[in-house]
Amino acid sequence: MKTFRTMIAFAFLLMAAAAFADSQGKVQPDPQKACRGFKPHELCFERPRDGLARTEYLSEPFYAVILKTTEPCTVTEEERLQAQALFPRSKVFSMRFQCDDNIEENITYTNVDTKFGFLAVHAGTTLEEAKKRLAEVNATGRFPGANIRKMQAKLVYN
Repeated sequence: MKTFRTMIAFAFLLMAAAAFADSQGKVQPDPQKACRGFKPHELCFERPRDGLARTEYLSEPFYAVILKTTEPCTVTEEERLQAQALFPRSKVFSMRFQCDDNIEENITYTNVDTKFGFLAVHAGTTLEEAKKRLAEVNATGRFPGANIRKMQAKLVYN
């Protein structure tokens, strides 16, 4: 009987883990496909529609090339658009979380130091794709110190 309970508990844990893995939003890396509810500087992703209360929700993991690290809140939309023009098929995004008192910002990113801002370009879901994007970035000669980062976008509910 104890073994049966252990097996049932293990099966339940596996199902919970699978549900958690499926509960990460798919990223939309194409800058030509806008997502409702996201600002132009945010990397958008599918959000849950299950009505469950939560404090945050994560996108699927992805790679980005950090083009530039800055003081918080200093990357302008003009600067982001200039970088976007260099990478028309991959979303260029910036960190604006907690930058403007009068504008609600709900998207932040994992695996970054929150003491800094950044400008980044989506670089795919594999390290190989990210290395190719880094080579493209380096070929422009415009972003010294560009580097690869694995991260997730995070929607923070207020």
